[in-house]
Amino acid sequence: MNAARKALCLFPLLTLGASTAFPAVAEVSPRPNVVFVLVDDLGVGDLQKFPNIWNEFVRAGTGFDRFFVPNSWCCPSRASILRSQYVHSHGVLTNTAPEGGFERFHAKGLERSNIGVWMKNAGYRTALMGKYLNHYPGAAAPATHVPQGWDEWHVPVRRLYEEYGYTLNENGRLKAYGHAPEDYLTDVLSAKADAFVSKGDDPFFLYLAPVAPHLPANHAPRHAGAFAGHTAPRTPSFDQEDLSAEPRWLRGRKRLTPRRIEKIDEMYRDRLRAMLGVDDLVGSLVRALRAAGKLEDTYLFFGSDNGFHLGQHRLPQGKTTPFDESIRVPMYVRGPGIAPGRTIREVASSVDLAPTFAALAGARLPAFAEGRSLLPLLRGRTPASWRQNVLVEFHRPANPSSAAQTPVPPYRAMRTARHTFVRYATGEYQLYDLVADPYQLRNLAGKVPRSVIARFERQLDALAACSGASCRAADSVPPPAFTVPPPDPPPFDPPPPSPPSGPDGWESGPADTLWTGPAGGGL
Repeated sequence: MNAARKALCLFPLLTLGASTAFPAVAEVSPRPNVVFVLVDDLGVGDLQKFPNIWNEFVRAGTGFDRFFVPNSWCCPSRASILRSQYVHSHGVLTNTAPEGGFERFHAKGLERSNIGVWMKNAGYRTALMGKYLNHYPGAAAPATHVPQGWDEWHVPVRRLYEEYGYTLNENGRLKAYGHAPEDYLTDVLSAKADAFVSKGDDPFFLYLAPVAPHLPANHAPRHAGAFAGHTAPRTPSFDQEDLSAEPRWLRGRKRLTPRRIEKIDEMYRDRLRAMLGVDDLVGSLVRALRAAGKLEDTYLFFGSDNGFHLGQHRLPQGKTTPFDESIRVPMYVRGPGIAPGRTIREVASSVDLAPTFAALAGARLPAFAEGRSLLPLLRGRTPASWRQNVLVEFHRPANPSSAAQTPVPPYRAMRTARHTFVRYATGEYQLYDLVADPYQLRNLAGKVPRSVIARFERQLDALAACSGASCRAADSVPPPAFTVPPPDPPPFDPPPPSPPSGPDGWESGPADTLWTGPAGGGL
């Protein structure tokens, strides 16, 4: 560690919800390096299967137990990360033009002010490697387009999800890669990331975005035999038995057939194999930082843009729903002054990431930012006005072919530490008590007094109308309290399972949708 860059910072490092105390003084650089590893479509769970991620993040860092995304679709979620804004504020509503995708982000001028620009203006050497925004660059910009704020830019412009046969925009020059084992995209990004963090002594910010485990979840040849026989987790919500109290879009879902479950398990194994490439990337990155003498002066963040269904609530695969399988994601942080093996239980959101990076760098945060820095929580302190809830918004694409990718109607939702409240454009509601019902099996919306729904709606309306600093006021209001109704008696004679919907009961479609098929999500 470079002694010229060191300063003593007093961190009140006491665990939240644990009795172990940590040293009160930690040696931390006033301008530390920041690395953000963002994977694609990874929900919570399974990290113990990846030794580097487990050891270098889960065991060596602090994790968030209640970390949520403001939209469970790739492009709106990533726009929120880049801008620290909820979806209604940045206006990138879906993955595709005209109301979403890279084209919308670019046309609205959002590239002029985001985390890359803020870190660059603070004197950081910056890089974005991997997935940027869906359909980049499309027809909105030349294939050589590099947004402002990034010193290094290594982003695929075609065949992103295939991980072979793609073309990279490498700092404004296009380079085609083939199908040899060494062309595997995650490995190529890993080598570029290692080189970036190893050179120079100036502080750097690396936004590293491999595409695993997004379908088709291609893996490196060396991982072809991994996880044989593994099956998707059979949680209580897997192939949920009773959907009678759910909104119409879900209530009509058929039970999973054996063939469909077999497909889910195959997909699960492919996703695990693809994540092994990310695990290798994490291990190599930490070794490169250690070899360069920079690991102790670097904050590393690991997270995902949204979760993914694998049979829960009868949903064979995909996202876009307000269930925790879609909106709750892993988030782990390690670095100087961060207690290892600790869990933070306060509610947090990916709109908080850019303010956290900016706080570490001493970067100026624009007034439009709606998140808040996670540093107090990471340093063992919960501010009195900390967030009580997060807003989740979902919009359907205007394009009929894109809208057909998901049956979920538009909705706004509020997730608190205890409750999920959802209001659909159809006029239907969902309300779950996560203490009594952690798997979201019992929709209480039709069982509580209408006054309870009205109180949740007022709070949700305030969140949906917020802008800039007013979001930090709207999200700090405690959620409504109510008495959970007693469980319903079991049905006397449950109906038989529905017949399959097709020849084998398996539905397919584009891969970046609720029901996925061979490719999709496209560039």
